[in-house]
Amino acid sequence: MTSTKYIGMDVHKESISIAVRNAAGKIVMECIIETKASMILQLIDGLRGDLQVTFEEGTWAAWLYDLLKPHVRKLVVCDPRKNKSMREGNQSDRIDARRLAELLRLDHLTPVYHGEHGLRTLKELVRSYLTVTKDLARVMSRVKAIYRSWAIPCSGKQVYAARHRAEWLAKISEPGVRRRAAFYYQQLDALGVLRREARRDLLAESRKHKVWKRLCEIPSIGPIRAAVLLGILQTPHRFRTKRPLWAYGGLAIETHSSADHRSVDGQLERSRKNVLVRGLNRNCNHDLKNLFKGAAAVASSKPGPLQEFYTALVAKGMRPEMARLTLARKIATIVLIVWKKGVRFDAQHLKPQTA
Repeated sequence: MTSTKYIGMDVHKESISIAVRNAAGKIVMECIIETKASMILQLIDGLRGDLQVTFEEGTWAAWLYDLLKPHVRKLVVCDPRKNKSMREGNQSDRIDARRLAELLRLDHLTPVYHGEHGLRTLKELVRSYLTVTKDLARVMSRVKAIYRSWAIPCSGKQVYAARHRAEWLAKISEPGVRRRAAFYYQQLDALGVLRREARRDLLAESRKHKVWKRLCEIPSIGPIRAAVLLGILQTPHRFRTKRPLWAYGGLAIETHSSADHRSVDGQLERSRKNVLVRGLNRNCNHDLKNLFKGAAAVASSKPGPLQEFYTALVAKGMRPEMARLTLARKIATIVLIVWKKGVRFDAQHLKPQTA
């Protein structure tokens, strides 16, 4: 019998429920401790054997990962969306910790990537930039929503320009609504300043990494997209082939089938009925998906080898939306090739063999 211990942690703001199983699956210890570094390390140091720990991705995951990584043999931050058995039957902190420990022992957990401490600063800057950009887009939508609610046409970008604001505000007859629009404009200005600062810091940090220049050479992958790729992916070696990257970026096709075989003359043969396509996978990194889709939209509209690739697909009878999806996959594949091998972008990467 091995001395391996499997530790499941159900982490909350003030407490952590812990269950420890041995190699046979028997519960050997259970406890509840405060969510404090000293208490966690004291418990880990008191255990003997090869320690394997798991907890779900969440608010505390990054801090807890950095804290425990040097003290255990294996650490798995798992994807809570994949833990279906956690949502069956009764549920409590104690039960969840027990189930996590058992899933770790059975190797039934889907890990969430944590690592590459050298890119931590860039990762946080990417998060800041993307968050501010999303907030800016929301405020812009609110500004137009006010005018539309009063039947005032507001197409285009002139409605956001500072020199035209007095003119636009004068179109709103209701004082309270006009004041609310003025508040949104102030928020818009503040977020614009923050976005420019975040963009400047992001580009300054990304230039410290050699691969950033290589990624910028790919058509439709500019300085910002290259920096965001570095911050989100961190390392290309997370993905053995292009297909896991497609799935992580929300570009993989989900298919469903049933009764795949039938009996013909006493022999089982595979059924010829069509496999049902359920669309793109939803469990993905949505920021990465938006990046590849945006890059494909830009590449399909600007002259260059990527547009030629897109045009050739459409000429063969492929629908434009499917051609853009194929182009987005191609761009993701090229990013993986350029990053892994450290080579420059080459139009030869667009050959069908690399699609």
